[in-house]
Amino acid sequence: MRGPLASNAGLNAGPLYQQVTHRLLAQLAAGDFAPGQALPSERELALAYGVSIGTLRTAVDALVKDGILVRQQGRGTFVAMHDRDRLRFYFFHIVPHDREKHGYPDVRFASFYAGKADAVAAEKLGINRGVATFHICNVLWLDSQPVLVDEITVAAARFRGLTEAMVRERTSTLYNLYQANFGITVARSSERLRSQIVTPEHARLLQLNAGAPVLQIRRIALQYDGVPVEWRVSNVNTALHEYTAELGS
Repeated sequence: MRGPLASNAGLNAGPLYQQVTHRLLAQLAAGDFAPGQALPSERELALAYGVSIGTLRTAVDALVKDGILVRQQGRGTFVAMHDRDRLRFYFFHIVPHDREKHGYPDVRFASFYAGKADAVAAEKLGINRGVATFHICNVLWLDSQPVLVDEITVAAARFRGLTEAMVRERTSTLYNLYQANFGITVARSSERLRSQIVTPEHARLLQLNAGAPVLQIRRIALQYDGVPVEWRVSNVNTALHEYTAELGS
């Protein structure tokens, strides 16, 4: 078997539990553990890494907290799969004013087309300007209202064979499609927020007046190993909804 059971290489920097965490992430990035697959037992992993079960458990706890691994009582620890719950709790941060998350966003397809990376998309995706890309636009509804427009860009070379039909007719989330059809798992994201004036096209999709303010969320979605795979710009109608994030140590 490849992976942590074969070598302790790479466990040489930082606190011991973080070394184990990084090694596990490397194995996930290499495909040694597939989405939905159970990890070896804590004892087996601890022996392979030459660490205590307590240290191993702390490392796994960190990945469980981030939603990368999932513990199932009485069954073990599994690699997380993208589904609606993962979208809701880890990647969707829009809620009604002063209320908690409730329900799921209704994602409505708007458009799909092939294009070429502009300077911003090229920088964010780590690709050359002008290379082939796919662009997806979705409108997310909450409480029977259009609340958010997603403009999504991915490198065509990483998603060979992606079609409008696949996006439009998917039965789960877009990140589930990436994972199931292309072997690409979005493990985490980096987001920046700014205020914008809504564009005419987004005003139409969000049912806003021209010149209305929106909250813009600029997200880079990253694989286990930190490689960027998606550049997403979301524009949010904040008249009745707001961005929420829970911060911890």
